[in-house]
Amino acid sequence: MGKKGLLIAAAALAVAGAGAVAYAKFDVPPTPPMAAAEAAKLNAFDFRLVAIDGAPLPMNKFRGKVVLLVNTASKCGFTPQYEALQKVHSDYAPKGFTVLGVPSGDFAGQELATNKEIAGFCKATFGIRFPMAEKSDVVGPNALPIYRWAAAKLGPDNTPKWNFHKYLIGRDGRLIAAFGTKTTPDDPAVKAAIEAALKAPARRA
Repeated sequence: MGKKGLLIAAAALAVAGAGAVAYAKFDVPPTPPMAAAEAAKLNAFDFRLVAIDGAPLPMNKFRGKVVLLVNTASKCGFTPQYEALQKVHSDYAPKGFTVLGVPSGDFAGQELATNKEIAGFCKATFGIRFPMAEKSDVVGPNALPIYRWAAAKLGPDNTPKWNFHKYLIGRDGRLIAAFGTKTTPDDPAVKAAIEAALKAPARRA
C-alpha cells in the first residue's frame, strides 16, 4: 500500500467507529422545501454557489454537463469516498461530467473549521481536482437554495441523511436521482446512471 493509501486507511480508522455510531443515531433536521411553484420554474443551473476559495461559482458554469452534487466531510467514516469521487470525475470528465463537492458540518460537525483547511486536506490526502464549494449547510432551515430546491423536486426521503449523499443532475439541469451515503460513487448503479445521463440529449428543464 502506498503513502496515499496509508493516509486514507489511517483517516478511515481514526473516525470510522465514532462516525458509524453518529450515523446510526443522528437526528437529521428537516429541510424546508422550496415552494413547489417556484421550484417548478428552476433547474440546477439557475443557482449560484461560492467556491471554496471564495470566488463565485454559478451553477450555470456546468450547463450542458452531467453533475454529481455531493455533500462532503473531512472527519467522517465515509471520507474515503473522496478517492472514488475523484476517480469517477476523472473517468467521465472528458465526456462532459463533473463531481461538485459541497463541504458541510451539518452531520455531527464532521467537517474542518475553515475552507482553507478543507481545501488543503482534500488536496493533500486525496488529490482532489474536481470543483468544491465553500462550507455550507445542506439540511435544515439554512440549507443552500439548491438543496431546498432538490427537497421540493425529489421529496424529503431523498434529502441528505448524512455526509456523502449524492444528487445526479442531467445536462438540462433536471434532477435525475439521489443516492444515499452508503452507495459509493463507483457503485454500478451510480455509474450506470451517469452513463445514461451522458447519453441523453440536453433539453431545457
